[in-house]
Amino acid sequence: MDPGQVEAARNIVLRQLTASAKSRRQLEDKLADRGVPESVAMTVLDRFQEVGLVDDVSFAQTFVRSRAETRKLARPALRRDLQAKGIDPDVAEAALQQRTDEQERQDALELVRRKAPSGEQLATQMAERSTRDKLTRRLVSMLARKGYAPGMAFDVVKEVLGELSQDSEY
Repeated sequence: MDPGQVEAARNIVLRQLTASAKSRRQLEDKLADRGVPESVAMTVLDRFQEVGLVDDVSFAQTFVRSRAETRKLARPALRRDLQAKGIDPDVAEAALQQRTDEQERQDALELVRRKAPSGEQLATQMAERSTRDKLTRRLVSMLARKGYAPGMAFDVVKEVLGELSQDSEY
């Protein structure tokens, strides 16, 4: 094995990890893109894994916490993102256990409250059935894109619009 290739691969991995945490698969792909031979890549990544700098379990746990907090993604969307990053399905499921149904519901409520119109705009959209249905579809679609189940999405939207309608009547 060429020591120059090993050093080059090591530097690529270090630069990647300096930018942000990465899964082993992401690093494998980056090394392959840079033309690093597979045997060299595996040797370097095995060593990084031995010293704990590449850890898919830790990466998945952190990824789930971060994305759930910042983007308010539901477990199906998080699962999809972890799969795309090459995380083993069992590791992904273990990381997703951090999220409870109640946390997801609270996140969905927060998202809808933030995106729903207020004041006069809300009153206008709630006054007529067609515009109310359009608003409901728009909010449910927003939740669906973030991985929320349709049943929960409709319940949350109905609850928030009901709250907002009551608040605007006073």
